[in-house]
Amino acid sequence: MPSAPHEVVIDLFQHQPALVAPLLTGLGCELPEYETITTVPGDATVLAPTEYHADTVVAFHHDGRRVLAVVVEVQRRPDPDKRWSWPVYVASLRAKLRCRTLLLVLCPDARTARWAAKPIDIGYGNPSVGLCPIVLDPAGIPVVTDLQTATALPELAVLSALAHSEHPEHRSIWLALLSALSTLGGDRAALYYDFILSTLPVAARTEWETLMAAGLQGYEYRSDFARTYFAEGEARGEARGEAKSVLTVLDARGIAVPADVRDRILECGDFEQLQKWLRKALEVNHAADLLD
Repeated sequence: MPSAPHEVVIDLFQHQPALVAPLLTGLGCELPEYETITTVPGDATVLAPTEYHADTVVAFHHDGRRVLAVVVEVQRRPDPDKRWSWPVYVASLRAKLRCRTLLLVLCPDARTARWAAKPIDIGYGNPSVGLCPIVLDPAGIPVVTDLQTATALPELAVLSALAHSEHPEHRSIWLALLSALSTLGGDRAALYYDFILSTLPVAARTEWETLMAAGLQGYEYRSDFARTYFAEGEARGEARGEAKSVLTVLDARGIAVPADVRDRILECGDFEQLQKWLRKALEVNHAADLLD
């Protein structure tokens, strides 16, 4: 199962190649008439010792033939080498697949997107031929709040939730995602849960965890990851509640709590230790003595 964020994003497209269509449409690309979208091998072999591998290649089909190929590259930071390899992907796959071929580059931030969007001068022809990557940054990912859309294309809902964690309608975005994920089972739902939790900013992650706990009550988790994660989440919730009780007792007794002591209490996940501190909070005269 993929683990690193880069690999998970690639897996989204390999598992659901139809994800490419709404992304290109959102960027203003006019798509040809098509019935199906599939993945195809992304190897771009040339007459040289080097073999190039695109992250993902998807193909649009109409009347039994390919009408468009899209090379999907996930680029997390500027990499000068890609400006040499990307034209190889496009030219080689165009010759191999015998159809129009586009390069779609997904970037996690505007800085990387600006770098990736610069035209690549191939260096031949008059005028010189160039390759213009189609670039998608978080701002260009569609906002998915419609439950039907999210359920039909969970992978798009995943990207939407990650890209728009600070959007005014982010709770509606997350609710749509919850609806989509509840239709999935096993490892894939676990993979998406894990990916979202590991990628969201800290503040958004806390709100997402709270929403999951409320929105998925009664849902029977079918993956070991989900069961373990939510069991640990309940334990963390109990620990946070006990930590707040310790601070409440100290405050009621008029005992000042330095920032470092407060942080240590709040960060403690050991429920039994917190219970000991709670009993001790009734006796100590200084907050620091609580931790001795």
